[in-house]
Order: sequence, then structure tokens, then C-alpha cells
Amino acid sequence: QVQLVESGGGLAQAGGSLRLSCAASGRTFSRYTMGWFRQAEGKEREFVACIRWSGGSTYYADSVKGRFTISRDNAKNTVYLQMNTLKPEDTAVYYCAAVSAYLVVRPAEYDYWGQGTQVTVSS
Repeated sequence: QVQLVESGGGLAQAGGSLRLSCAASGRTFSRYTMGWFRQAEGKEREFVACIRWSGGSTYYADSVKGRFTISRDNAKNTVYLQMNTLKPEDTAVYYCAAVSAYLVVRPAEYDYWGQGTQVTVSS
């Protein structure tokens, strides 16, 4: 059974940093893309970043490019989202997801999802 468990959310001030983690288990993810998405209150879920587990290719939404960095630790089966220079508009529930395809940005195409972790950025 595939499990994705996010952690690391919380409260940060504008300009600050947070690091989210997503621990993956239940299968071999070497041919998977791992994605981070977020959903603000009253809005649709949107793509943030994704990484190909094998090879490490990445892709970012324009809104976070240059501020957020996605990475993975193969030994720990964990994907990270380092978020720097946070803005109040980054406030959302952040979700980790997995799909057996290459660098997918549409949430509907992802096969597995975590439960989400809240990130709140105060001005």
C-alpha cells in the first residue's frame, strides 16, 4: 500500500523559510515523478514543483521559481520542498503526490496523494 506522509508545515513570516518533507513508502518509486501541489482556501489545487525520482529532473511553477527548491533523498525515500522568501500568497495546504509518468503538472493525473500539511505565511 502506497503511503505519502508530509511534514514540516507551520507558520512563517514573510521573507522566511520552511522545508516540507514527503516520506514515501509501499513501492519502488524509481520510475515515478513526485510532485508538490498546494490548495489555498476557496481555490483550486495548483501545481508547485515536481521531480523525477530517477535522474532528478525538476520543473517549477513560475510563481515559485527561484524561491522554492524540490529535491529527493533516495536512501530515505523522501522528497523535500525547500521554500525560501515566503510570501503571504504562499499560504495553503501543501500536498505531496506521485505519478508513474514524466514531470506531470496536472493534479488529476497523479495516482497517489498525501494528507497535506498547512503552511501559513504572515505579513
